[in-house]
Formats: sequence, structure tokens, C-alpha cells
Amino acid sequence: MRYGTSRKTPTLGHWLIGLCLFLTAWLHGVAVQAADILLIGSEESPGVQSFVQALSELRPTDRVRFQPLASLPAPGKLPASLRLILLDLPSLDWRLKESQGPATLVLRISRLQAQQRFAGAQPAHLSLLWSDPPLSRQLQLIRRILPQARRVGVLFDQHSEFMLKELHLAASPLHLEIVGQRWDNTQDSRPLQAVLKNSDVLLGLDDPDLYNPKTAKNLLLSSYSRQLALVGPNAAFVRAGSLASTYSDQRDWLAILDDLLDRPPASWPRSLYPGRFKVLSNAQVARSLSIEPIDEVSVATELAEGERHP
Repeated sequence: MRYGTSRKTPTLGHWLIGLCLFLTAWLHGVAVQAADILLIGSEESPGVQSFVQALSELRPTDRVRFQPLASLPAPGKLPASLRLILLDLPSLDWRLKESQGPATLVLRISRLQAQQRFAGAQPAHLSLLWSDPPLSRQLQLIRRILPQARRVGVLFDQHSEFMLKELHLAASPLHLEIVGQRWDNTQDSRPLQAVLKNSDVLLGLDDPDLYNPKTAKNLLLSSYSRQLALVGPNAAFVRAGSLASTYSDQRDWLAILDDLLDRPPASWPRSLYPGRFKVLSNAQVARSLSIEPIDEVSVATELAEGERHP
């Protein structure tokens, strides 16, 4: 005869009770993890609606919504548990009125815009997600598609001059020389001609005072008359006639936001270049400059691998 505690086979009732306890705990965990995400902008355009909808689909357990800037109270009156995403500069100016308020992601702000607003003193409660590609990535792109180029011409003005130091630091390990030229008056073509004369390629900075629809024709015709390529400053300029640029599209930004929103706001970076990006090139321009067609996917993959394993 055996002595000891008898073991009973769990009944259906016990099994159902256990299942209910498990589901209750799981649903509680989902509720705890769910976030209230508020996107803010000056107006709700179709593009904004599409972006908010796409983010909602990525995060079905969170409450994702848009609210126009005009309907908002002061930042300090919003719940601290909110996660704010600012979509434009007016919403950033609203957020800067108070240091109190929820943790905030500033989506697609350029280095120049940040410099003009903060002058190097970025508020602690903001995480800046840069819209312009990193300068080091653009220089790596030049090395990849124009391996013979050594002198990189760069036009700048009083607003974008602060980028030169970073450019020189990024160019040095690549054995590239930065040929900087100040261009304060875009009606005067002499600085443009001077930098083209002393360069192998022109790198465009994301400075709308220098690179805009009014200056595009002069920049492109002048560079190509000397058989020099213009790289950058963005995808729009590639479509207008520059050779190539790295850029991040909406799908890339959604993936970046999805990753950040999985983290506690205290761990958000002070600033961030998009780790996900693509390469866009202009095949017609490449042919006119006798440059081999650019395999955009292959080049983007190579650049990304180089950043992961420098």
C-alpha cells in the first residue's frame, strides 16, 4: 500500500478557471502597456490623416489620434502620460512655450531649423528626429558613386555655416577635402562658379536659402556645364536634377516611431538620424555625366552595413 498525497487529475472546471486567470492577467498587461499617443500639427491635411492612420495600424493596442494645434491648451496642462509627436514647426513653437508637459518627439526637423530655434541649447524635454540626412552618410554616398572625387565643394551661408566643422571631421577619415564657399547673395553667381572651379563634386546642404526652386536652375546648369555632379541635398532636388541623395520616406519614419514608442520616454535619444533610409538617383543625369547607372538598393544596403560595422 502507498501512502502520501493523492494526485487528482484537473477537472474541466479547474482548467477553465486557470484559463480565465491567464486571460485576465494578459489583458491587464496589455492595458498597462497601452499608450496614449497624440500627434499635433497646424492642420489635418490628407497627408497627415494618412500618416496617423498608418501609425494607428502599426500600434493597434495604443490610442493614436491627431489634434489640431488651435484646439490645444498650454503644454503644461496636458497629461504627463501622453506621448506627443509634433508634425510641424508651429507645433514646435507651441511646445516651446512651456518646459512642463509630456515627453515630446519632434518629427522631421532639420539641423538648420533646430539651430535657429535653440542655438545649441536644446530643451531637455524634446527628442529631435532629423529630416536632413547625416553629412557623413552623404559623404559616404559620394565615395561610393564617385570614387575618383576628392574635393567636395560646399556652399553655405550665415545659417548653415555651423555644419562645416562636422563636415571636415566626417571627411577626414574618408580622405576627402571640403572646399567651402560662403554664398550669402544667391543673385551673385561668382561664389558658385568659384566653388565649382575648385571641386570635383558639389554637396548640397539642407539650407532652403541656398537650395530652393528659385536657385535650382542656376545651380544645376552651372554644375553640369562643368560636368560636375550635385549630390543632395534631398530627394526633391534629385527629381529636379541633382545626381543622388540618401533620404527616408514615410514607411521609414513610421518604423522609427514604432520602435521609439516601444521604449519608455526617459530612454528616448536627445536627437536621432533615421537609421532606415533609401538612395534615390537620377538616371538621366547620370547618363549625361557619363556615370554608370546607380543600383539604389545595393548602394543603400552597403551604406547601412558600413554604419552598423564602421
